[in-house]
Amino acid sequence: MNLELAVVLALLIAAIVMFAIGRPRMDVVALLMIVALPLTGILSVPETLAGFADPNVVLIAALFVVGEGLSRTGVTYRLGDWLARTAGASATRVIVLLMLCVALLGAVMSSTGVVAIFIPVALSVASRTGISVRQLLMPISFAGLISGMLTLIATTPNLVIDAELRRHGLSGFGFFAPTPFGLVILALGIGYMLVARRFLGAEAIADAGSRTSFGSLILDYGVDARTRRYRINAGSPLIGQRLADAEFGGGAMVGVLVLERTRLWRKTVRTSDDDTILTEGDIVVVDLEVPSAERRRLRLEELALTPDFFESYSRQVGMAEVMIAPDSSARGLSVRSIRFREKHDLVVLGVRHRREAAGPAFPVIRLAAGDTLLVAGGWDSIHRLQAQRQDFIMLDLPAEVKEVAPAANQAPFAIGAVLVMVALMMTGIVPNVIAALIACLLMGLFRCVNMPSAYRSIHWPTILLIVGMLPFALALQRTGGVDLVVDGLLGGLGDANPTILLGGVFVLTAVIGLFVSNTATAVLMGPIAIGIATQLGVSPYPFAMVVALAASAAFMTPVSSPVNTLVVEPGRYSFLDFFKVGAPFTIVVLLVSVFMVPLVLPF
Repeated sequence: MNLELAVVLALLIAAIVMFAIGRPRMDVVALLMIVALPLTGILSVPETLAGFADPNVVLIAALFVVGEGLSRTGVTYRLGDWLARTAGASATRVIVLLMLCVALLGAVMSSTGVVAIFIPVALSVASRTGISVRQLLMPISFAGLISGMLTLIATTPNLVIDAELRRHGLSGFGFFAPTPFGLVILALGIGYMLVARRFLGAEAIADAGSRTSFGSLILDYGVDARTRRYRINAGSPLIGQRLADAEFGGGAMVGVLVLERTRLWRKTVRTSDDDTILTEGDIVVVDLEVPSAERRRLRLEELALTPDFFESYSRQVGMAEVMIAPDSSARGLSVRSIRFREKHDLVVLGVRHRREAAGPAFPVIRLAAGDTLLVAGGWDSIHRLQAQRQDFIMLDLPAEVKEVAPAANQAPFAIGAVLVMVALMMTGIVPNVIAALIACLLMGLFRCVNMPSAYRSIHWPTILLIVGMLPFALALQRTGGVDLVVDGLLGGLGDANPTILLGGVFVLTAVIGLFVSNTATAVLMGPIAIGIATQLGVSPYPFAMVVALAASAAFMTPVSSPVNTLVVEPGRYSFLDFFKVGAPFTIVVLLVSVFMVPLVLPF
């Protein structure tokens, strides 16, 4: 072993140790390596920083933005809502649908983001059905990991391995290259979890930190007893009037709480914008029961207003409680006179005066310090009011704030952008990074994302981790480290056939993945896998694919992947829980990989 190799291995071991103990943060470790490698003289500064110009790094950043578009438009949440309605009380059906939804959605967006979205869905299903949360959350994390085996863009390790192939002058993997293996592993994973969930216990876990919900707020302020929902039919005198000027019930001026408008496939829901002109087919929710004679005159058709009406629009329409501050300028004034809607772009749904719901007369009650108002409107307006503490104090926001979809009306465009991206990647008309950037531009063009949300969506620690670890592949190759590992593995397994060596590569990748992230594991193992294939004189594709599959098979510890880490606290899982359920399934994935990969990708 030469001195240069010893220095590179020392830096690599130091990085692995810091990754394993979790200090400092992974992105900080990556930055330390970016600084240290040029100082050794083994790599130049441009070579060390080349990762910032790597197309796959840009591709990964673009995919974060695409995933944000799916979240902001509510596509992911609607899928979760459908699952909650469809699954019923059957534990088997819940687990099957949860794992299918997480895996399929994770095939085109960040698996970490998908799992984060489905954790509250699982908690909600568990609370309604009595199914143990412990039996639902680990299947979600397993499905999130398996989703990385379904498409090329599903997880960062796949893209790292694809980039390594191209760096060696080879053709990369196709968009659906991992799909045959992923589908088999997903089917086996669902079957396995239906059996293995019994080892996780059946105790229910109370949600001690539950927040106020829309439903409880509606009941507390008596809104459910007052509001009515009407459709404006053809010939109504309301057609053509401004929303603020609409009169219901013999000339009484009543604020429209919600306006629903459907055009083609898009439904718009709003609680403000007084200048909106009412049109035929609009549905209004008002704080008034319009007499039957007036309904006939105004050509209003009363529609059902279910108790969960406001919850159904919680991703577009926000709701919150605000308290009158002791020195508020609103003290002594009525809701009507403080012109809350004009000033804050929010509708007041009700008032609690002296700890009692004020009822239908709330617009004229004189407000006092400590009174609370229930307001509704766009989440942006609610957050703006939250930042203003002079007159009103925003109380804790309801639980629905965690599932906001501010661009819900643009969901069809978000789906279309993803389909365009997938089609371009499948056909190869443009490089994958260009296809992803086109999807980002489409998301922006159709207002699925805005620039602040796009920048916030990019997980910069992941980007820095990849950029910081990529130079190690070149450093190990230049100093003979890759050849050393390849020779050691080949020498240890003797004259074993390539299938046995595939198993050895899988085991080595899985073991390294116990201590470092799957992305760093792929960076380290990619050159080694290709080096083994070169030494044997066989195709490198089976070995590269096995590394990609093994990097995603991080089932054995709660720290081997962020997907696992997310479910530890809500599921009250221990290290042993993951090992006793994850280790057997890792062996299943090993067997599938070793026997199936050579059939699809021959040596």
